[in-house]
Amino acid sequence: MADRLIFATRPSRLARWQTGYVISLLQQAVPDLICEEIVITTTGDKELEKPLPEIGGKGLFTQELEQALLSGQVDAAVHSLKDLPVEDTVGLIVGAIPLREDPRDVLVSPEGFSFDTLPVGALVGTSSLRRQAQVLHHRPDLRVKPIRGNVETRLRKVEEGQYQAAVMAGAGLVRLGLEDHISCWLTLSQVLPAPGQGALGVQCRENDAFTQRLISIIIDHNTTSSVVAERAFLLALGGGCSIPVGAYAETRSGMIELQGLVAATDGKRVIRVSSRGSVPRALGKELAGKALAQGAGEVLGG
Repeated sequence: MADRLIFATRPSRLARWQTGYVISLLQQAVPDLICEEIVITTTGDKELEKPLPEIGGKGLFTQELEQALLSGQVDAAVHSLKDLPVEDTVGLIVGAIPLREDPRDVLVSPEGFSFDTLPVGALVGTSSLRRQAQVLHHRPDLRVKPIRGNVETRLRKVEEGQYQAAVMAGAGLVRLGLEDHISCWLTLSQVLPAPGQGALGVQCRENDAFTQRLISIIIDHNTTSSVVAERAFLLALGGGCSIPVGAYAETRSGMIELQGLVAATDGKRVIRVSSRGSVPRALGKELAGKALAQGAGEVLGG
């Protein structure tokens, strides 16, 4: 009898793409694998008016999928890793992280503005405090206002002129074939990505050895080392998905180069740190210590 896996997925086109992508990777490796999808609407999908930090960013897009996993209704769930809380839910693990897409943020501007050429006072949409802080740090003359909705909804709001531009994760636009909407890619020195941005995490039950064995086929080890270090940096700083913390790592030949950022939401104070090492969690924790020594605790507390 053929092996079978049931996946939980959110209803957005991007979430469906991501789940379909993971399934395609698995079926390339295991051609007779049967995969099914169950669509589950999360709190983050339902509450579309309030800014994410106001409704408690942690687990907004993952909690209901995790409940389906814990109940045994599904075997696995695919998440954007940046949306997944850094502390594992009891009984669940991230069993596989495949190759990462470009983690950088992008500027979407119908008039084709770059970050530097946006007019003084232009209204920029983002619901991320991390993006807001970095945008205002480099361009304090801009106005930043929350923008909610799935990728297509946010693009529509900008196209309609509700905002002159929006800052979004480039990976989502690339995955949906919407690269034409990107007016420029933001450099890592302009906007450092969220920990895990551009990467997918396949979550499963900790005691489900069968599913773990199957999904381990698609693990990309360099991506995994990088994002584990990034998420360890965030965890050591308090762990919330919505706090203004950025991190990006690259792993080559077993060595990890990790950059980290902590910023005040008004952009007036930014702490940048970097380090290298070979043990992802230890490196993330060490870098957080560097940031805290430079006052990151006061920045996040203020």
